[in-house]
Amino acid sequence: MREVKAADGRTLAVEEWGEPGGSPVVYTHGTPMSRLARYPHPELFTELGIRLITYDRPGYGSSTPHGGRRVVDAAEDIRTIADALGLDRFPVFGVSGGGPHALAFAARHPGRVTRAAALASLAPCDAPGLDWTAGMMESNRRSSEAALISRDALVKLFAEDEESASPATLLPPAEQAVLAQPEVQAMLRPAFAEAVRPGKDGWIDDEFALYGLPWGFDPATIDVPVRIWHGSLDTVVPVTHGRWLAARIPSATLNEADDAGHAGHFAATPAMLRWLLGGDDA
Repeated sequence: MREVKAADGRTLAVEEWGEPGGSPVVYTHGTPMSRLARYPHPELFTELGIRLITYDRPGYGSSTPHGGRRVVDAAEDIRTIADALGLDRFPVFGVSGGGPHALAFAARHPGRVTRAAALASLAPCDAPGLDWTAGMMESNRRSSEAALISRDALVKLFAEDEESASPATLLPPAEQAVLAQPEVQAMLRPAFAEAVRPGKDGWIDDEFALYGLPWGFDPATIDVPVRIWHGSLDTVVPVTHGRWLAARIPSATLNEADDAGHAGHFAATPAMLRWLLGGDDA
């Protein structure tokens, strides 16, 4: 782990995977996860020559909390990390709750981004024309309802909901076959444990930023090449979110997988990484 200092003195915990001298790719983890989350087959990074860079969003793992943070604030944190690591231009991608944070960097720092991708990503909670919770699983609907009231309401919901002990308990049965794969479990368990090691404030802040606050930027302003991937069977983040993002971002192309749910992003990652590195397909 490497610690990078933000301009306001906060610590950002950074991890690197794959080839130290490879092509840098920045990954923004899902909700709730940590810098230990990544594609569970490390040989892919070696095969593609990737230097994967991950970090804990504020309040998760070893990153200092950032009270009242919005999605757009991730753009400066990623820029700070890139500067500390000597990165110029590079691709960025995020999964689920990480998708909006990757898009934030593409929107605010287009000169630093070659390509961007969001897999199974949420759309903004104030997205015009989108019925945000339609088709969404109950626990996420409840979080959305609480977050739209206040952060305190979300804190109360977490205190009442003992099922927030692990991310697997929150996901529908349709996702369990993927999550039960030994290599996925070997990655997810420590990644989640690290996320909540300091407590659940980082998780709560993440959900409040995603479910209760405007992002702080308009995805329509993104002009770097973007790929949106979404599974049609997703009830964690319904496919309507991916469709909205693809329609809103002028430079975006949507890849909708008819037979995939939320955890289908694992199977979609190899092709997406190849596209992020400059390939034609994703």
